[in-house]
Amino acid sequence: MISSSELNGMALSQYEEVKKTENLLPDSDPRVKEVREIGDNIAAAVTKFMQSNHMKDRLKEFSWEFNVADQDVLNAWCMPGGKVMFYTGILPVCDGTGGIATVMGHEIAHAVARHGNERMSQGLIQQFGGMGLAVAMQEQPEAAQGLFMAAYGAGSQLGMLKYSREHESEADKMGLVFMIMAGYNPEDAIDFWGRMSAQKGGAAPPEFLSTHPSDETRIKEIREFIPKAKELAAKYK
Repeated sequence: MISSSELNGMALSQYEEVKKTENLLPDSDPRVKEVREIGDNIAAAVTKFMQSNHMKDRLKEFSWEFNVADQDVLNAWCMPGGKVMFYTGILPVCDGTGGIATVMGHEIAHAVARHGNERMSQGLIQQFGGMGLAVAMQEQPEAAQGLFMAAYGAGSQLGMLKYSREHESEADKMGLVFMIMAGYNPEDAIDFWGRMSAQKGGAAPPEFLSTHPSDETRIKEIREFIPKAKELAAKYK
């Protein structure tokens, strides 16, 4: 229901607002430098991926930006156009380069696959009766902005549980391909999700009650997909 140009314009506006409200780490902070280096590497892999999959026309949609907000929140997200935010709370769980690459690849994969666009379109139907984004922004701007932030899991209060099982599984697989293309070890994804599971302390709901795969299922699927991810990464390079 929504054009990429509309979403990219809204993403740029909302990202600038988030940057004003969050306590961003300075450019000189080592954590920012590491996140940006990994982000640039994953972004370069995405460019190669799109070029290899007849998606060159979509490259103009992305103007990458990576920032780190100083808040103890287990979250990271990527808006349309490649606007990425990490929170310091997730960095200890990442435990270094491999974990950051896992999260970065996963979140960027959501944007490349336009999962948020799907959720935003569904939200416009459910909450606004199918009216267009421009009309919703004109008539109910706060509600439309809230829907946008929720659709992309953006902000510090929403946590990482924001996409459907199908979207999460697809982002896991695409993210593996991106991180391998960027030169990172896909086995690190298994370790990251193991640490994330331990972080929850058994508080996660049963899989059938959740919109997301259980950690056990997710780790199993990632482990099984790694050989295919390596094959695809070699093809796209």
